[in-house]
This record gives sequence, C-alpha cells and structure tokens, in this order.
Amino acid sequence: MSNERPFSPRVLCIYGSPRVRGNTDLLLDAFADGVEEAGGLAERVYLRNLTISPCREIYACKTQGACALKDDMQPLYGSLREADAIALASPVMFYGVSAHAKAFIDRCQAFWCLKYLRGERISRSRLAERKGVFLSVGGSKGRSIFDGPLLTFRYFLDALDATPWKSLTYREIDAKDDISGHPTALAEARALGAELVAAVRADLEGEGAAA
Repeated sequence: MSNERPFSPRVLCIYGSPRVRGNTDLLLDAFADGVEEAGGLAERVYLRNLTISPCREIYACKTQGACALKDDMQPLYGSLREADAIALASPVMFYGVSAHAKAFIDRCQAFWCLKYLRGERISRSRLAERKGVFLSVGGSKGRSIFDGPLLTFRYFLDALDATPWKSLTYREIDAKDDISGHPTALAEARALGAELVAAVRADLEGEGAAA
C-alpha cells in the first residue's frame, strides 16, 4: 500500500459580488468548504476589496507581454496561472456579471494576447487544460437570465487554458440571505466543491498515465 498523500488541488475561488455575505458569497463559501473538506486548497479572492481598473486597451499585453496597469490585478495574474481549477461567483446584473467581476475578466485580455498572439501556454498547473465552475443567482425567473453570464464565463476561461465544467444557477434569489432559504443550494455547492477535487485528481492521474 502506498503511503503517498493525495494531491491537494488548488482552486481559485473568486467572489464577484459587491455585497458582503450576499447570496453568491454564501454559495461560494459552501463550495470552498467542500473543496477543503475533500482535501483541496481553496484560495479566496474578494474582488470588492480590491482596486481593479477596467481594461484601458493600452495593449502593452500585446507588445510587451504584460498588462501596463499597476493595481491589485497584478498579483491575481499569477494566481490565475497557477490554480488547478477556477471558480467564479457573481450575481446577475442586467443579464451579465457584476461590474467587479467584469472589470476583472476584461483585464484577462492580457492572457488572451499571450495565448493567441504570442503563442504562450497560460496554465502553470500540472494540468494543461483546467476546469471552471460558475455559481450565480438572479432575481428574476426569466429563461435566459444566465445565458449572458455563462457565455462570458466560457470565453474568460478560454483565455486561461480552461473550460467550463459545471455551474450552479438559481433564479428568484434576490434579497440578502435568500439563498439560505433554498432547500438544496448550499448543500449542492458544498458537494460540487468536493466533486471538483475528485475530478481534478482524476485528470492528473489520467495525464500521468498518458505521459
């Protein structure tokens, strides 16, 4: 029997809500708890506490290989490259993600330029292709309420050598703490965190066998 300890996947958990302890905060808290309970490492980033300018289209990322704006986004570039999986939580605002999340995503144009114009691999994880999880709530019950955020999330991940894996989305959740009254949401988020850790470990085993 091997005494080797299982690999602890590093999951970057990005809180995109402007509201402290809001519904998506609680969802991502439960998800991160599930990650940690399964032996993973959850790195929590609260965008509302950071100063992140929107992209200004300077295109230093195209000509110099790095974003020219020196603010709180700079340390996140390394975290985004090194994570084994990425989770983003944001409420729906006008059928998109929050302004905090959108500014953060737009600053990942730097990765798009590195990947598609300079031919660089973005992921520094042991995985060449990583998994992404999206958690969201919307106040309305419209059929298309999550279409825009999910599409934005897909192309955000594409610039990071990642693909959407699973999402949890809940309609008619608006007032603070509404999510706590949902019969299954927090338990589903916690279970998904644990499931992600198992899936990342399986991916690593598969890559090791193929090597």
